Amino acid sequence: MSAPVRRSRSRPFRSRRWPAAVAVLTGMVLAVLPAAGAQAASGHGADGGTFSSSFEPSGPAPNWQSTPETGPGGHLPDSGVVPDSGGALPGSVMASVASVTAGSEVLPDHGATRAADGDAGTSWQADSRTPALTVTLGGATRVTRYAMTSAGDSPTQDPTSWALQGSDDGQSWHTLDSEGGQDFAQRGQTRIFTVRRAGDYSSYRLAVSANHGDSRTQLAELVLAAGDGGPAGMTTAVGSGPASGPTIKPNVGFTGTHALKYAGWQLAGHGSVADKVYQVSIPVRRDTRLSYAIFPERTGNDLAYPSTYVSVDLAFSDGTYLSRLGATDQYGKALTAAGQGAAKVLHAGQWNAVDADLGAVAAGRTVTRILVDYDNPGGPAHFSGWLDDIALRPAPAANTCAHPSTCVVTTRGTDSSGDYSRGNNFPATAVPHGFNFWTPETNAGTTSSIYTYQQDNNAANEPVIQAFGVSHEPSIWVQDHQTFQVMPSASGAPTTADRATRGLAFSHDHETAQPDYYGVTFDNGIRAEMTPTDHAAEMRFTFPGGDDSLIFDNVNDNGGLTVDKATGTVTGYSDVAGFWGAPRMFVYATFDRPMTGSGSLTGGGGPDVGGYTAFDLGGGHQLTMRIATSFISVDQARRNLEQEVGQRDFDAVHAAARAAWDKALGVVTVRGASQDQLTSLYSSLYRLNLYPNELYENTGTTAKPDDKYASPYSASAGPSSPVATGAAVKSGQPYANEGFWDTYRTAWPLDSLLYPQLTGKMIDGFVQQYRDGGWIGQWTAPGYLGFSGTNSDVAIADAYLRGVTDFDVRDAYEAAVKDATVPSSGITGRPDVQESTFLGYTPQTSGSSASVSLEDYLADYGIAQMSQKLASTTPASDPHHREYVDNARYFNDRAQHYVDLFDPSTGFFQPKNADGTFEHGASTYNPLDWNATDYTEGDGWTYAFAVPEDGNGLANLYGGRSGLADKLDQFFATPETAQYGGGIFGPYHEMFESRDDRIGQWAFNDQPSMDVPYMYDYVGQPAKAEQHVRDAMSRLFTGSTIGQGYPGDEDNGSMSAFYLDNALGLYPLQSGSPTFAVGSPLYDQVTLHPAGGRPLTITAHGNSGSNIYIQSMTVDGHAYDKTYLEHADLTRGGRIDLRMGSHPSGWGTAPADAPPSLTTGSAVADPPSDLTGPGKGTATAGGTTAPAALFDDTSSTEATLAAGAGALEYHFDQPQALDQYTLTSGAGTGGDPSAWTLSVSDDGTRWTTVDRRSGEGFDWRQQTRAFSPSTPTGSHAYYRIDFTGGTATTLSEVELLGR
Repeated sequence: MSAPVRRSRSRPFRSRRWPAAVAVLTGMVLAVLPAAGAQAASGHGADGGTFSSSFEPSGPAPNWQSTPETGPGGHLPDSGVVPDSGGALPGSVMASVASVTAGSEVLPDHGATRAADGDAGTSWQADSRTPALTVTLGGATRVTRYAMTSAGDSPTQDPTSWALQGSDDGQSWHTLDSEGGQDFAQRGQTRIFTVRRAGDYSSYRLAVSANHGDSRTQLAELVLAAGDGGPAGMTTAVGSGPASGPTIKPNVGFTGTHALKYAGWQLAGHGSVADKVYQVSIPVRRDTRLSYAIFPERTGNDLAYPSTYVSVDLAFSDGTYLSRLGATDQYGKALTAAGQGAAKVLHAGQWNAVDADLGAVAAGRTVTRILVDYDNPGGPAHFSGWLDDIALRPAPAANTCAHPSTCVVTTRGTDSSGDYSRGNNFPATAVPHGFNFWTPETNAGTTSSIYTYQQDNNAANEPVIQAFGVSHEPSIWVQDHQTFQVMPSASGAPTTADRATRGLAFSHDHETAQPDYYGVTFDNGIRAEMTPTDHAAEMRFTFPGGDDSLIFDNVNDNGGLTVDKATGTVTGYSDVAGFWGAPRMFVYATFDRPMTGSGSLTGGGGPDVGGYTAFDLGGGHQLTMRIATSFISVDQARRNLEQEVGQRDFDAVHAAARAAWDKALGVVTVRGASQDQLTSLYSSLYRLNLYPNELYENTGTTAKPDDKYASPYSASAGPSSPVATGAAVKSGQPYANEGFWDTYRTAWPLDSLLYPQLTGKMIDGFVQQYRDGGWIGQWTAPGYLGFSGTNSDVAIADAYLRGVTDFDVRDAYEAAVKDATVPSSGITGRPDVQESTFLGYTPQTSGSSASVSLEDYLADYGIAQMSQKLASTTPASDPHHREYVDNARYFNDRAQHYVDLFDPSTGFFQPKNADGTFEHGASTYNPLDWNATDYTEGDGWTYAFAVPEDGNGLANLYGGRSGLADKLDQFFATPETAQYGGGIFGPYHEMFESRDDRIGQWAFNDQPSMDVPYMYDYVGQPAKAEQHVRDAMSRLFTGSTIGQGYPGDEDNGSMSAFYLDNALGLYPLQSGSPTFAVGSPLYDQVTLHPAGGRPLTITAHGNSGSNIYIQSMTVDGHAYDKTYLEHADLTRGGRIDLRMGSHPSGWGTAPADAPPSLTTGSAVADPPSDLTGPGKGTATAGGTTAPAALFDDTSSTEATLAAGAGALEYHFDQPQALDQYTLTSGAGTGGDPSAWTLSVSDDGTRWTTVDRRSGEGFDWRQQTRAFSPSTPTGSHAYYRIDFTGGTATTLSEVELLGR
C-alpha cells in the first residue's frame, strides 16, 4: 500500500513473488565436501551418552555418504529409488536428440525446440487444443519413462490428455502410453510418467488430445528417459545448505555453514530407501531425546511434497530400528519417513525442527547407526532436502509454567519475511497493552522486518543484533514508527554508527526472549538485558572488561540527540513517523555510572541522531540505563521515568513486569498439554495482550493521574520543537496500533470473555478517536488508516452484546451509525457510502467491492443487534428510543442484502456494477482467482461463506442444508495452487502459505475464511468442523522454538486468538451475536479464570490426537446438544464436560442444534429495497423544484424544496407497501428537515397520515436516516412527505423501502 487510499485493498508490499519457487529438473547442482568414504574405522560416541553434528568441518564427519542400509547378507532390496546425480531425469536421452518438431508452434518465442532445451522457463506453444510434438533421437532407444513440466503461465493451456507414441520411420506410430484427466496444479510443475508398453524407437511423439479449454496448448519441458535409473539408493552428502527459501539465509545450514543433502528419484509408485550416515555407540536413557532440523525442498513444484517423506532413523545394537518402535515427534506425529510425510507437518522450503522422546520407546538400547529414511507411497517423484543439527542428548527440564510468562517465546513468528509468513512478529518486551515495545533488532535500518530469526544472519550464519530499540510496530505491512535505538560497544570511543560494524553476533542458545525480559550474551562476552514498564524500560549491560560505550542511533536521520555529560542524561526526539501520522516522540535516559566521554557519529541513521557515550563502570563492569519516552515532551518523558521506574533497580522492575504478565496470562490454565502446546498457549495469550496499545500518558501524579495524549487525529496546534510536540494535546485514554479487520473475528470476543473490564476501557479508547477526530479508525498506527469495511462497528457491538459496558455506549453507537450512513474520505468510514447505501452493495468502482460489501453487511448486522438491545433497555421516554427502534429494523434489513451479490450462474458472491450487472460472466468467472479488484486477500472461495450471521439464509442460497454441506465439502476438497491472480507482481505470500497448508481452500492463514469450518454447524455436521480444525491445530502452529509457530501473519493478536479460541473449543462464529460455537478442545482440561469473573472448567474426557469428535456434552451436569453456547452461559462459571471419541457421533446434528441465524425458514432472504426508480413511478415536488436528484441512487446530488412548498410526492405505477423510508441530508448546513408528515393515498386526493415527526435532526452532512411509519401503511399508489418549519429544505436522497 503505497498511499493511504481505500481503492487498493492489498496490504503494503504483499504483492512480492517468491522468485526461487521452482527447482528445475535439469539445473540442480549439489556442492559437497569430500566424502568421508566407506565406513570409518571407528564410530562416534561421547561421554554421557550424547551426540551432536551440524556437519561442520570441525565436527564429526559422516562415516558414510550416499550409502544405503542393506538387509541381511548385505542385500539391498528393490527400493524404487535411485540417487540424484544432479542432472535431469535419470536415464535421460535428451542429449541424443536430433530434432524437435511440431505441427503447430507459435514463433519466434515458443517454437517446438523450447520443449527440449532443458530450461523450464521457456515453453513450446501450439495454436491448437490437440497439437503433437515429435522428438527424433540419434538412434533407436527404449524409452521407459518421461517427464513433463507445465509452462509458467496460463494453466488453461496445460495438456490434460495425451498419448506418447513411438515410430521407427516417422510414419507408423505405436501408442506406448495414454493419459487422461491429468492436471498440473502448479506453474513449472514436473510430473513423471511410466511408459507402459516400451519399445525401441527412434522417434517419439506426444499427441495431445485435450487441454483445459484454451485455444492454445503450452508445455515447458518434455524429457525422455531410458533404462531402470541405476542402482538403488539415494544421494546423501555434506554440502553448503539450501540455495533458496523465502525465510532463510541461503547456502548455509540451519546453524553453521554446512548441512547434509538428501536427494533422489523415486521411479516407482512406492519408493523407500535408508542411507547410513554415522556409526555411533550411544546408550539411550530414559531422558534421551532425538532432535534434528530438516529442510525439504519444493522439487518440481510438486504439490504432493515428496521431500517431506523423510526422517532420521536410528539402528540399535539389538537389530531394531527407531522407525519400527512407534516413536512420535513433539506434535504426536509418527516419527517415520512415511509418517512425517503423511502427517503434512513438515513445511517445504523452510527449516523444520523435529524433536522426539527417544527414551520413551528405546530406553536401555544402544544406538549404533544414524540413518536417513525416505518412504513415499505416492510416486513417481523427485525429492531433495537438507538435514542439520542431529543430536542425541538429555531432555531439558520441563517448564511447568508456574510463571506463565516463562512459557512465552517472543521470538515465535520471527522466522518470516514479506514473501512468506510464519507470523511476521518481532520479540517485543513490554507490559500488557503498553505504550512502548522494547526489542532487539537484527536490521536496524528498516521499519518493516526489524528482527528475523535467520535471514539476516552474517556470513558465519550467526544472528547479529544491530540495536536495541523502542518500537511501536503493529505489523510489518503497516511498519514501525516513533523509534529510537541504543547498542553496546566494546570500544570506549567508537568512530562510526555503521550498523554492520556495531552489530554483535550471538547464538539463539544464549538468548532469552520473554514478555517481561529480554537477555542475550554476545559472542564477544557483552551481555544486554531489558525489562519494561508502560512508558519506560530499564536496560542492563555487562561488559567483559576494558573499554565500553553505548551507541545511540535511529532508523533514519529524522530526529535529534543530545548528550549532557554534566547531568548524565541523554535526550532526543524521533520523527520516524511510518505511513499514518505519528506525533513526534521524545526520549529521556539516565545512567547509574558517570559518563567519561561522548561524541557524534555518522554511518547509521544520520548525523542528527547518531552519537555515543562512554562510562566509568568501576569494578562491576556493569551499566544500567533507565529510559522513558513521551509523545508530549522531553519533560513528560522524564516524568514518565520518575513515575514508573524511579530509583528501582533492574530486578525490581523485572519483578513488576513479570507479575503483570503472570496476571494477564493466568486467566487460562490447562491440564494435559505438551510443552509445545503450553508454549503456543501462553505465547498466544501474550500476543493477544500485546495489542492494542495505550496512546496516553499521565501528566499528573501517581496519586492524582491526569491522562493526556498528543493527538494524531486532530490538526496540529503548531510546530514541534526538539523538546515539545506541536500536536494538539488532549485529555483522554485512546488506544492505537490496531486493525479491526484482522481482530474483530477472533480477538475481541475472546477479550470480552477473559478481560471484560479491560475490553470496555480499550473500546472507549477507540471511541475517544471518534470524539477527537470524528471517526473510529479501522486501522490506526497511530493515525487513521483505511482498510476493508468498518469492522469496528461489529466488534464494538459484539462486546456490548456480550455484556461489556465499561465505555460510552452512546458515543460508540453514534460512531458506528456514522460509519454506515455518512460519506467519508476513504481513510475513515466506508467507501462509496454515497452510492452503496442506495444500491445495497458497494459497486465495482470501489476496490475489493465484493468483500467490502460482505464485511459491511456483517457490520450492519452488528449495528442492528446493538440497536435492538438499546431499544429493549431504554424507556420509550428516552430521546433516542425511537431512533434505536427504527435503526434496528433498518440495519437488520440492510444486513440481508448479501443476497444481492450472490450470482446463481456461478454459485459464488461476486462484484456488481452500479447498473446491477455482475462484473464477471459465468464463462469467465474463476473462484480461484485472488483478484484484489474483487476481494480483499482472498478469492471467490474465501468469501463463499462470508455470511456467518445468517447460516440458515446462506444454506437457502445454496439450495438448502444439503447444498451448503456439499459446497463446504467442495471447499475443503479444492486445493489452493497459488497460481491464479495476486498482486501486480503475481501471487503473494498468503497464497503460498495457503497452498502449503494443504487444507483445500481454507486459507485461514489470513483472516477472511477463519470461521468456515464452523459453518458445518448450520447443516448438522459439526464433526467435519472438528476434523478440519483439529487437523490445522495439530500441524500448522509448529516451530515455536525456531521462530515459527504460525501458519501466516499473526496480525495484532488475531491469529493467536484464532489458536486460543479453537484450543479452548469456543469459537466466536457470529460476530455481533453473543454466542460461541462449540469446538473440539485441544486440552484434556482447561479452566478459564476471567478477570473479575467466575472460573469455568471445560473437560474433554478421552481426548487424544485420534479422539477428536464430540460424542456428548453436558453443561453443569445437564445434557446439551446445541452446537453453540451463549456468552452468559460461560460467564456464570461452572463446568462443561465433553465425551470425545474417534468417530463422528449424532451430537449437534439436529436442525434445532444449529446456531441462531439472521433469517429463518427455507426461503432466500428478501430484504426491502427502494421501491422508487425508473419505470416504477413519478416523483413531483412543490414549487419549481425538480426532484430527480432525490431518486438517483446517490447522495452526491441534491435538491432544495422552497419554504412553503416543501411537499414531495411519489406516484407509483402499481400500489406498493412501505416498510420504511429514508431521508439523506444535504452537503451544506441549514437545510435539514426537522419536522414532517408522511401521508398515503389511493387516488392522490384523499390522504391519510401514517407518520409524524418533529424535533428531528441530522448530525452529519449527507447522513442517511431511516424512519418507520408509526402506522402500518398497507399498499398505496401515492406517498407524500410534507416538510414543515417555514424554511427551505435540502435533501440529497429519498428512499421508499419495501418488498
